[in-house]
Amino acid sequence: MMAAINGANGVNRGISENGVTNEIKASALDLIGETPIVALDRLYTGPGRILAKCEFMNPGASIKCRSSLYMIRKALENGQLKPGGPVLEVTSGNQGCGLAVVCAVLGHPLTLAMSEGNSAQRAIHMEALGAKCVRVPQVEGTYGKVTFADVMEVIAEGTRLVDELGAYYVNQLCNEANVEAHYETTGPEIWRQTGHHVDVFVATVGTAGTFTGTSKYLKEMNPNLLSFVVEPDGSEPIKGKEITKPLHLLQGSGYGCVPNLFEFEYMDGTVSITDEEAIKYKKLIGEKEGLYVGYTSGANVAAAVHLLQSGKVPKDAWVVTTLNDTGLKYSPVPEETA
Repeated sequence: MMAAINGANGVNRGISENGVTNEIKASALDLIGETPIVALDRLYTGPGRILAKCEFMNPGASIKCRSSLYMIRKALENGQLKPGGPVLEVTSGNQGCGLAVVCAVLGHPLTLAMSEGNSAQRAIHMEALGAKCVRVPQVEGTYGKVTFADVMEVIAEGTRLVDELGAYYVNQLCNEANVEAHYETTGPEIWRQTGHHVDVFVATVGTAGTFTGTSKYLKEMNPNLLSFVVEPDGSEPIKGKEITKPLHLLQGSGYGCVPNLFEFEYMDGTVSITDEEAIKYKKLIGEKEGLYVGYTSGANVAAAVHLLQSGKVPKDAWVVTTLNDTGLKYSPVPEETA
């Protein structure tokens, strides 16, 4: 005989006759967040330390699961989305995978518009979770390298589909719940998991939800904290530079514009990372730390190393960054297979 008692955070706590308890998550939604932080001490031996939040361990295999859950819950709360109603989003893949997890559990038909330049693995992932993925032809970029012009083409198709389907448009690029998710979960988790010891936060910027929300929280906890944006070399609008290289490997970031959700007040500087550096550190994270991650994760760690070696941050600083997604979401590039 088992008595099922709903515990905190959606956990079903079973209590058996012999008094032994077990914890069963109510759904995949309860697997989102509370990802561990790992020290990359084998990859970087100091001085200072690089700590990485393992966001690829979310059920949709990326950090975007957090904002997906927050944006859908907020839309249900304010009545913009009705129970069981259709949902549509424009995505580079990770937000789509996160939304596919959430919509599968909550019972919302989901349609996603994504550039053909984003890796096919992402479309396979989304469709495996019951979503429909509309692949939009590129107008400027190449496979694996998506430009701002390509994104605008996807947005145009997404806008058309919203009207056609009568769907709720998530609009991650302008949705404040995107920032809220990281202010209320990612930032507090990092602060708690590090024992309130965070000197520097560094992250790539796509929608800016992760950077803005996390930096805002951490700076409230530690006014001396330094936050740095990671941008692809040659596509650095936040730094204020002219775009000279719109094609790069950092899918989901560096689109050549300052995102609507970005707040300069939470930034202390930028770090430029080349494709070669992103590839190098993506490989090192695998070979030294046993973690298979994507290119933005490689760029984040490369930037953390740069900062610790540059003198821009204290030599003994604890630098926290995010491992945004799994390497299984990407097709190999020639530089890696050569």
